[in-house]
Amino acid sequence: MKTAKYTIKEFNEQFPDEDTCLEFVFQARYPDGVFCEVCQRKAKHYRRTGRKAYSCEFCGNHIFPTAGTIFHKSPTPLRSWFYAMFLMSATRCGISAKQLERELGVTYKTAWRMFKQIRSLMNEKAKPMNGHIEVDETYIGGKHSGTPGRGAEGKTPVVGLAHRDAGQVLTSVVKDVKARTIMPIIWNNVPRSAQNTIHTDELASYNYVQKLGYSHGVVQHGKGVYVNGINHVNTVEGFWSLVKRCINGVYHAVSPKYLQTYLNEYSFRYNHRKSQTPMFRLMLNRVSELAPVEVERL
Repeated sequence: MKTAKYTIKEFNEQFPDEDTCLEFVFQARYPDGVFCEVCQRKAKHYRRTGRKAYSCEFCGNHIFPTAGTIFHKSPTPLRSWFYAMFLMSATRCGISAKQLERELGVTYKTAWRMFKQIRSLMNEKAKPMNGHIEVDETYIGGKHSGTPGRGAEGKTPVVGLAHRDAGQVLTSVVKDVKARTIMPIIWNNVPRSAQNTIHTDELASYNYVQKLGYSHGVVQHGKGVYVNGINHVNTVEGFWSLVKRCINGVYHAVSPKYLQTYLNEYSFRYNHRKSQTPMFRLMLNRVSELAPVEVERL
């Protein structure tokens, strides 16, 4: 199954100017028309020249399609927002705020805000995982002290769950990798059943997995064993490798404060890498899905 593509040519044809971008947001938020709160009936709304607003054909009451979205009260042109979303969706490893600054011709402060807001669209609600689930921990960031893994100074621990059958991942920044931290992540996302198998390495924190009612498969990395029949954590470790290469190559360093949002971004790309809907369109759809449908009065 090939990933659906959306090219710069298609983007320019679909969104040539500000009006087409605003009309897209309007249609996405009000696909069944607008119910006017003043007239108390469904009415046609027409675009107001020079404003990001539409007015009721009867009473003139205004609605603002961008209200409650990531574009809310932003002086930056909508087409610049759309183009930034296109850029962030078109790359496998992401794009930095500094690159957005250069591409859009805005200040770094504006580029960073756009970058942060667009990444918020990539935060998805986790779906229950059933079947073969790989769980692994890793450490990101910190100083290069020469000590690998958990011993390195200032690294941030992260726990990841990979649904082997569905090819999807879920990541969580954590304070430590103790059982009391990891176990709730597992039981909140994997229904407790002996039919669901949790695959881990030999970290002692995972010793409680079977006590929770799951089947538990272990690979002894310390003994040089990385695959034991169906037991391995290669899927989630492959994802960690991708994340670390991308962070080092694009962002160079990520603050622990914002690390979860970056992980959400990479998880979104990974989870939708085989989607038949272009990633740019998925992100556009999230704009209207996350915004409350409200009618603002003038």
